[in-house]
Amino acid sequence: MKKLLLAGMIGTSLFAVSCSSVKKAETSQNQRVEYLKLKGDWQIVSVDYEKGFKIKPFDEGADAQCFVGSHWRLIPNNYTGAYTLNGGGACPSITQPIKFEVKDGNTFMFKKIAEGTKAKQNLAGYSLTITNQSTDQFSLVQSVPFDGTTVQVVYNFERAGMK
Repeated sequence: MKKLLLAGMIGTSLFAVSCSSVKKAETSQNQRVEYLKLKGDWQIVSVDYEKGFKIKPFDEGADAQCFVGSHWRLIPNNYTGAYTLNGGGACPSITQPIKFEVKDGNTFMFKKIAEGTKAKQNLAGYSLTITNQSTDQFSLVQSVPFDGTTVQVVYNFERAGMK
């Protein structure tokens, strides 16, 4: 009888652990599906922020409005990509390779990769929150600390190419 009781307890424990693993796998798979929606070519259609501030995103030395119309290519299967600022007026013409990842389903992290360096050599990067994601658009929200407060910069993307 004791052996039967012990076997029942072990079986119940294994069942509970296996159900937990299935749930974690489903969550992980759902996050991957959302992550893969980012694959392709994107264009920033607007940058929204409190206009009383002068925002120069991602250490490019360019005004935030220079990013409107910029092209972003994201390739999730190898975590690479690039963005290109079109230039013109006071805006520079830049193509910047990046390495990116999505953490916890909604945190978009990327770092710029300088020519001749490897991603692991660059420890600095940017962390933004993904919002309003669908197959053809999404937004990245960057929280920028300033004078004891936080300024929210919202980059609104629309799909520009392959799905």
